[in-house]
Amino acid sequence: MTTLAPVHTRSLSDVFDPRANGLNFVRLSLALGVIVWHSFALSGIQIGWHPLRQLLGEIWVDGFFAISGFLIVSSWTRDPNAARYLRARLLRILPAFWVCLLVTAFFIAPLATGSLGSNNISYVVRNLALWVFQFDIDGTPRSVPYPGVWNGSIWTLAWEFGCYLLVLGLGVTGLIRRRATLWTLFILCVGGTAAASLGLITNWFLITGSRFGIMFIAGAIVWQHRDRIPVNRVTVIGSVAVVISSLALPDYRLLSALPLAFLVLVAGAKITTPRLRLRNDISYGVYIYAFPLQQVLAICGAWTLGIPAFATLAMVATIPIAALSWFAVEKPALRFKSTQKKRWPTTGFFRPKKNRTPSK
Repeated sequence: MTTLAPVHTRSLSDVFDPRANGLNFVRLSLALGVIVWHSFALSGIQIGWHPLRQLLGEIWVDGFFAISGFLIVSSWTRDPNAARYLRARLLRILPAFWVCLLVTAFFIAPLATGSLGSNNISYVVRNLALWVFQFDIDGTPRSVPYPGVWNGSIWTLAWEFGCYLLVLGLGVTGLIRRRATLWTLFILCVGGTAAASLGLITNWFLITGSRFGIMFIAGAIVWQHRDRIPVNRVTVIGSVAVVISSLALPDYRLLSALPLAFLVLVAGAKITTPRLRLRNDISYGVYIYAFPLQQVLAICGAWTLGIPAFATLAMVATIPIAALSWFAVEKPALRFKSTQKKRWPTTGFFRPKKNRTPSK
């Protein structure tokens, strides 16, 4: 009688190469998904069916936060130096954000509406610290389905940076080395999300913090257990099934935070086509510039063409600007992240490859 040899199931750490993966492509896809979702709001269309609204309106940004949790905790673990960590995070998020504020205030808005004055200056100054205090510029944009907001995407960046500071705090105190820490925070976020779903809490900061925190920490937990998480058809199909079925819940993240984090990271790991392993990450530029450019298109009446055409035009307009942001602002800024040469372990999860890892 012949005994079949056991089939070895590869773990996430086996299939994910930190220096050769498709996470840049995944993040770009998520950013383009945000454009599609905003095309509904900027056309004045409300999606009434709750599962579809969660699918189109939540998953894209949630995927961003899950990837960030995975990469940021990994980054701290590789180099647990508070000064270098904070400098890297500031350089990744602030320079391009500041330039976007300037471009919106002194180029996009005046060109589209003719509005130029002290309100343009206050738009930049009041929003410099990532927290968005001013969404309009002298009441513009007007005569569009979504008036008074030039950039409805950038408000999430303060929460993203808050997650960076959380990792910094956990790192310098040593709590991040304890496996129970991330699980405790995850359970707290699940509790906050559940309480918000049941109407037990109405505080916007608690609700929003739970929403973004649950996804960021889910990505961090996936990184923490990367050696134990199997990647096969059962885990992938099962995760997809959980995400789809949980869309009927008041908040799908109650069940799907970890499965969604797993799926976006596996997607990045399993992309093997060289052309899709993008060396340059323009997803941030797409995210921060798409909304104001969509508002310009809306002013021109493009929203009347229908969602597919409106979204497509927005993508065509945004991608070149995002590429310019990457090559002219983001990539040069990242050269100042650290003067210390990184040393990569030669074994284990961080195996050296010729290609570069996505910047974070």
